[in-house]
Amino acid sequence: MIHLTLYTTLGCHLCEALEHWLGRLAGVEVRLSRVEISDDEALMARYGVRIPVLADASGNELDRGFEPERLAAWLGERGWLDEAAWRAAREGEEGRSAPRGAEMRGGRRYLSPAGKR
Repeated sequence: MIHLTLYTTLGCHLCEALEHWLGRLAGVEVRLSRVEISDDEALMARYGVRIPVLADASGNELDRGFEPERLAAWLGERGWLDEAAWRAAREGEEGRSAPRGAEMRGGRRYLSPAGKR
């Protein structure tokens, strides 16, 4: 399991798109922590025009992760990309892969790879 942080704000449709793609493309279970930037002036200054920003446990950040190509490359660099899901997404075979779900545990959202619910 990997832990990722999503810097976001309420009603961010791009953040929702990033979560959608993360759920489809991650080949490992993901624990996703959401950080609301509007509650903190420093976070607003840092991320206000960049959200959604996804960060790994080492602090490496990804801007514009709602773009599937950018997210796939970022996940791939870390060995977390589901290559088959990425191929299917690029080929437009969305309906053929099993849908991925999310569940809440302890106030945190967990995304599971297909078949590992």
